[in-house]
Amino acid sequence: MKILKREVSPDKNNAQREYRNNMTAYAGIIAYIISLGLRIPLCIIIGDEGVGLLAPAFELFTLITLLFSQGISKTLTGMLRYRVKREQYKSARRIFDVAFKLSIFISVIAAVVLVVASGIISDTLILEPMSKKAVMAAAPAIILAALVNVFRGYFNGNGFGVLVVHSQYIEKIAMFIMAIFGGRLMYDYGLKVSALLKQEAPAYAYAALGVMLGIMISELVTLIYLLFVFAIYSGTWKKQLAQDGTRRVENSEEVMRSILSNSIPFALLVIICNSFMLIDQRFFNYCINRMVPGEPRAALWGAYYGKTAVFIGICAALVCLALYGYVGKIVSAHEKEEYRMMRDRIGNAVKTLCVFAIPITVFMAVMADAFVNGIFIGENETVISLIRQGSVIIFFYAAAYLFGQIMLKVHMVKEFLISLAISFVLHIAALFLLLKVSLMGAEGIVYSVIIFTGVLAVLCFVFIIRTLKYRQDWLYSVLFPALSACVAGLLVMLLKKLLLPLAGSILTLLVSGVIAAFLYILLLMILRVISEAELSRLPLSNLWLLLGRMIGIM
Repeated sequence: MKILKREVSPDKNNAQREYRNNMTAYAGIIAYIISLGLRIPLCIIIGDEGVGLLAPAFELFTLITLLFSQGISKTLTGMLRYRVKREQYKSARRIFDVAFKLSIFISVIAAVVLVVASGIISDTLILEPMSKKAVMAAAPAIILAALVNVFRGYFNGNGFGVLVVHSQYIEKIAMFIMAIFGGRLMYDYGLKVSALLKQEAPAYAYAALGVMLGIMISELVTLIYLLFVFAIYSGTWKKQLAQDGTRRVENSEEVMRSILSNSIPFALLVIICNSFMLIDQRFFNYCINRMVPGEPRAALWGAYYGKTAVFIGICAALVCLALYGYVGKIVSAHEKEEYRMMRDRIGNAVKTLCVFAIPITVFMAVMADAFVNGIFIGENETVISLIRQGSVIIFFYAAAYLFGQIMLKVHMVKEFLISLAISFVLHIAALFLLLKVSLMGAEGIVYSVIIFTGVLAVLCFVFIIRTLKYRQDWLYSVLFPALSACVAGLLVMLLKKLLLPLAGSILTLLVSGVIAAFLYILLLMILRVISEAELSRLPLSNLWLLLGRMIGIM
């Protein structure tokens, strides 16, 4: 009896490949959202001051980890993928060995520097002496994270991207649990120390230390998982090495030069894109010291870092999730030299950006008090005001993400670096004027971030128009979604005034959100911004299509 094998069509293979690629990309954004969301329970458990003392340590850990992730790990992935496709398994293994040793060497140096210079970093660079314990605790976490990223690069290069996605989710879930547990445990211990010393600050310092120890444990858990997977597949990789008949294997010096040279551009991008939070805290602490020397700097920064930046960042990341799928399609058309299709896809991406980002920006500005007061108890007027003023960052951040991703993928790296450098310099200049000269405090931070994201989005957009010959449809893609969002926002504002005193924050958010979404989509249908095909991909698509036919616009 013949066993019939079911053939898989090329379209199905392409769909599966696209799904896996999307899974990998979405995992990165979702992991970022989880990292931001972690700050919300931490603000409740260890307080704004504890989060403020945690901030420099967590940002240093994130920055150095991203240097390994975006630098060595991505370079390792590309180099391995090239050789694995050509069955040069010995060279691939040599590359992994060199990258592994290089990561250990650099991460140990970084960890030693953090420990030895923790006093200088906290006292002089950040102007927050009580953050020293947390900065020191970041050192072992950095070594573990470097090893995690090397194994991720190895698995990605060998075509095991799904395992990398699993490791990202394991890392963030473990981080969420262990950071909260460590922060609570060490905060309770710190309260005893504070009682003995008759000072409140040590309790928050120990809480920040506990969070960083929890993060270290999450990196250890992730590393154990990757080592377990590596051990499972080690037999397969040994067989591949035995089958490799290539005579020449690249030497270690060549490999190291290649890794370092290819990692430098990624490192520059990471430093510019991810160091501004540390710089902002330094300027902020200087400003508070000048304005009110006795004011608790850490609590004020913790409120901004753990609340304002979180709400805005999560909203922007959700928009980025909606935009990611367009980038691959745009790049695919560019590579095939189908430039008309490429421009049409850019237009669709920009319309999606405006359709999602503008209403979320308006809704966050209008409902900031309901969001914040629904989660946090106490005086939140400063945080609410900052969210309202900074809500436009949601749109600018998402736009910069979309245009930046397109530029990087279509080989406009030079233009993107120029845009990034100009935006970064203007951000620093704004910090200097608004905080060091004008002493504006947290508002100055918000305005400086608006300048950074806004200038970056505009410059990237201008480069795309000039280089890719793209022409923007301002009426249907930008103006009509903006008008619809403003009308829905006015309705939400009226509903909030009516419902908030009676129903409370959570119910007001739910009712207002549903009504605003309904009105907004209805206005988009009436103005013909959104097509029938696009409506069919929305939740409750049958309801929208039926409504459109009933009122005669479909």
